[in-house]
Amino acid sequence: MSLKVDEMWSYVGKKKQPRWLWWVEDAVTGEIIAFVFGRRTHQTFRHLLNLLEEAKIEVIRWITDSWWAYFDCLDQRLRLVRKAALQGLERKHLTLRTRLKRLTRRTICFSKSVVVHDTAIGLFINQFFFADKRN
Repeated sequence: MSLKVDEMWSYVGKKKQPRWLWWVEDAVTGEIIAFVFGRRTHQTFRHLLNLLEEAKIEVIRWITDSWWAYFDCLDQRLRLVRKAALQGLERKHLTLRTRLKRLTRRTICFSKSVVVHDTAIGLFINQFFFADKRN
């Protein structure tokens, strides 16, 4: 399976406390495969990789941007750096920012706790991207 991976930032409480949403989508269908919240670190990306491993998803190609965690954590023979190929995933970022007020860049509506932040965004992702699969 070829997968695209990207991250987007938001914050909890104040902009000096960034919170990152990392997610993976199928490069062919555009379906979201997995997502995690955390800092923009190797540890958070490895957590995402562990979710894929637990789901027994075998990756034959990674499509990424040039962020250092991808360089350090992925087999470079399987990695393709193509920012233009990530436009579909970047569009999903825009959908989240448009529909969830707490993700807009200049807002008075923001999460004050990590739990509320991750839960609100996670519920939206599950409803918006996975609801059709349940029917």
